[in-house]
Amino acid sequence: MATVNLSDYKPLQTQHADSFRIGIVVSEWNSFVTHNLRDAALEILKAEGVVDENIEVFKVPGAFELNYASMQLCKEKKFDAVIAVGCVIRGETPHFDFVCQAVAQGIKDCNVLTDTPTVFCVLTDDTQEQSVARSGGNLGNKGVEAAVTALQMIDFRKNLSVKKGDIGFGKI
Repeated sequence: MATVNLSDYKPLQTQHADSFRIGIVVSEWNSFVTHNLRDAALEILKAEGVVDENIEVFKVPGAFELNYASMQLCKEKKFDAVIAVGCVIRGETPHFDFVCQAVAQGIKDCNVLTDTPTVFCVLTDDTQEQSVARSGGNLGNKGVEAAVTALQMIDFRKNLSVKKGDIGFGKI
């Protein structure tokens, strides 16, 4: 288990963030955690200059549904990045393992099969206490990290496009 706050935010001073469009898909299951993650991500995106009208939040019932919703947003090509927010807490059956593996694979597929960076902001904890610690508790808020990652991946993609144009590469 992590023993330090993983979410120490240092302003990125993102250039042109006011033009970035970001989709956030939030699981309603374990909303006492996912809403904290969502709110932290929104706070950072706005602090970096992403304007309200360029951020869209979509609700889905559970973590498993994050895959479908995230892939649909990626396919629309309307967003510069998508953040998938969820929380799966281990229970007494292997259901936890199946859901966690499927969600991780689904978000990976969004990144491999589309040109839209998709950020995995899904807590997969053994206990409710661990989830609370990572969603605004003593271990920070993974929503902060997700927002920072989304901004960095948008910047990566935009810089990659510029560099490919500079040296004559075609589209991948």
